[in-house]
Amino acid sequence: MCGIAGIIRSCPREADAAAVEAMSTALAHRGGDGHGIHSSCGVTLGHRRLAIIDPQNGAQPMRSRDGRLTIVFNGAIYNYLELRQRLIGLGHTFRTYSDTEVLLAMYEQYGHDLLDHLNGMFAFAIHDERSGEVFLARDRFGIKPLYYMHSDGALLFASEPKAFWASGLATPQPDMAGLHDYITFQFSLGAGTMFRGVKKLEPGHAMVIVPGNGMALRQWRWWDLQFSDDVYHTEDYFTDKLLFLLSDAVKLCLRADVPVGSYLSGGIDSSTVATIAADVLGGGSLHTFTGYFSEGAEFDESAYARIVAANAGTRHHEQRITSSDFINSIDKIIYHMDEPGAGPGIIPQYRMAKLASEHVGVVLGGQGGDEIFIGYARYLVAYLEEVLKGGIFQTFDETRHAVSMESIIPNLPMLKQYVPMMRSFWKRGLFENLDKRYFALIDRSGGSRDIYSEDLFAGSTYDPYEAFAKVFMHPQKTSYINRMCYFDCKGSLPALLQTDDRMGMAFGIESRLPLLDYRIAELCASIPPGIKFKGGQSKALFRNAVRNLIPKQVLERKDKMGFPTPLNIWYAGELKDWTRSMLLDGKARTRGIYNPDSIEKLLAVDQGFNRAIWGLLCLEIWFRTFMDNSGQSDTAA
Repeated sequence: MCGIAGIIRSCPREADAAAVEAMSTALAHRGGDGHGIHSSCGVTLGHRRLAIIDPQNGAQPMRSRDGRLTIVFNGAIYNYLELRQRLIGLGHTFRTYSDTEVLLAMYEQYGHDLLDHLNGMFAFAIHDERSGEVFLARDRFGIKPLYYMHSDGALLFASEPKAFWASGLATPQPDMAGLHDYITFQFSLGAGTMFRGVKKLEPGHAMVIVPGNGMALRQWRWWDLQFSDDVYHTEDYFTDKLLFLLSDAVKLCLRADVPVGSYLSGGIDSSTVATIAADVLGGGSLHTFTGYFSEGAEFDESAYARIVAANAGTRHHEQRITSSDFINSIDKIIYHMDEPGAGPGIIPQYRMAKLASEHVGVVLGGQGGDEIFIGYARYLVAYLEEVLKGGIFQTFDETRHAVSMESIIPNLPMLKQYVPMMRSFWKRGLFENLDKRYFALIDRSGGSRDIYSEDLFAGSTYDPYEAFAKVFMHPQKTSYINRMCYFDCKGSLPALLQTDDRMGMAFGIESRLPLLDYRIAELCASIPPGIKFKGGQSKALFRNAVRNLIPKQVLERKDKMGFPTPLNIWYAGELKDWTRSMLLDGKARTRGIYNPDSIEKLLAVDQGFNRAIWGLLCLEIWFRTFMDNSGQSDTAA
């Protein structure tokens, strides 16, 4: 886990070295174990290192033996030992035991095709002085970030956008399409960001720039999640294979030369990861970390986490999270995030990263389980509507549905705590096309557009629904459940991964996510919907696979919370006045994007702290941090 940055231009400039040094300094929180700069042929590369594998060696930028190739790399290649042995057999020799040097040798051996051989999380840039090209690539799910922009006749890239503003070659400005996406989804779709001119290299994509050829740029998708039903294997086969891959993925993620820990929320995803890790390392060697709120049982899952920790024999740590933590850390969180996004769960995530950093250098997490294994309650809500529609209009088709009315009934108690969400969902219509109904489930803007200025939307041709539909209605994803999973892997999951990366990096720790091993994802994409979403049960196959691993109390939970934050309770106290002062002071009123009268009414109604208020707060703090202060404020973690 590191920070990378670079400037690529056709005509070299001596000043680029200082600019990249400033970019690297802006990323210093991503790695405090070393830094370096390399310039050649109009390409300047910078690196901040967090030493996890072979700490004594592996400094970057790293050059190949013949000096032709130079790499800056952020992430971890989990199968680097196997790749190293293969390369030795092909005649390669190594000076270090780092995965960075393995990447360089893989590029020498396979060129751009090296990506197909990698199992890990990564974002890297390789400069080939012989061809002149710079090759940039990002891992399959986008666990590691990579941004780029054109400015001052050059292409700039970095792990975080704040590095661009530090370079002195660009200043932050809001992007209207990004704002519309944020208001709708609370994240930016595709390559877009909240900053004008700044793009994400999308997950599973690669890019080549040739500075000596007029800055010619070519970009392509090198991996995508393909869905195709494997009708030749049984449920038992899929269960056994999934269990094997889960164990192997966790083992690979434990490869590190620093202490390792695991987040533990009390749900089956993190419990599975922690239990397997404890079994591999020996429970006493694994640290586990849990956050909790003392405002009530509905906000406290620590009892379940303790059960898992005791069962696995881990060194368990707990952290109480308070309203003061929210007020004292939200500015820093938005600074590290670079964009306003995610939900209130980011507050405990930030605090857990801080706690973990006091004990370990690497921490495992359960992110990705809800998307890969079908764990969101909204999937069940969507299917409930579809089976009702099929029964009423006698159009039910087993090939289009993973569940029937009879099979879904036993799993409906899971929706008890989601009744308010269902009321809102059905109020917005019934039995429309699948894309329109799922869009209604994930659209966060309902009833809140009037709190923004009409000028914000005037003249815009961008339609978030159209952008959503292009992904959701992918022609190869015919099953409803596969369409939902595919969109979430392309939309909400990258936003969650951004949170996971930034919160760990705020405290200089590496976060690894075994459940997003691409072999697991590809297996699940091949399993027929009727097996992986059997009866509408969340994570049906996953639960079956891990049934003998984790305690029964956790496996059979029907009240999994998703780390709810007691904002309503906090809002009744000190948070209310703080919120009013943030959203109704002179800065906010004169910003030109809000409707202050509507915000006054919103805050006057005794409805507690809702999603609209959360969205406004994060957006206003983002404007203050990056537009008012150009992202240069001193907000160390």
